[in-house]
Amino acid sequence: MRFDTKIGIVVRADLAAWQQLNVTAFLASAVAGGVPQTIGEPYEDGSGNSYLPMFRQPVLVYVGELGDLRVVREKATGRGMDVAVYIEEMFKTGHDADNRAAVRAVEADELGLVGVAVHGPRNAVDKVLKGLSLHP
Repeated sequence: MRFDTKIGIVVRADLAAWQQLNVTAFLASAVAGGVPQTIGEPYEDGSGNSYLPMFRQPVLVYVGELGDLRVVREKATGRGMDVAVYIEEMFKTGHDADNRAAVRAVEADELGLVGVAVHGPRNAVDKVLKGLSLHP
């Protein structure tokens, strides 16, 4: 099945593996919380146990350098796409309010990005992520 929209997450290549996974998880939660139509129906196994719903479409994860992430953020916001960011300072905070304060304290073009998530029309997301490599 081909979807009209796409979810792409870009993490910085120089992060430790645990950091890349952590950033990916937080950015995916941002898309889920901010774009509820991306979520499918709850799951149920053959024994009748219920499970939480997940994205109804694939999530592609890419890697890039700081400059790549800044370009992705700039292009995506310029196109009015749904965007989430994760910055270096957020590794040092302990909760959501501190995370928001850390982002608010920095001008957009100076953000120490370690991850960016974008959601939007398939073709637009492809253009914004063009040239990036999928996460190995």
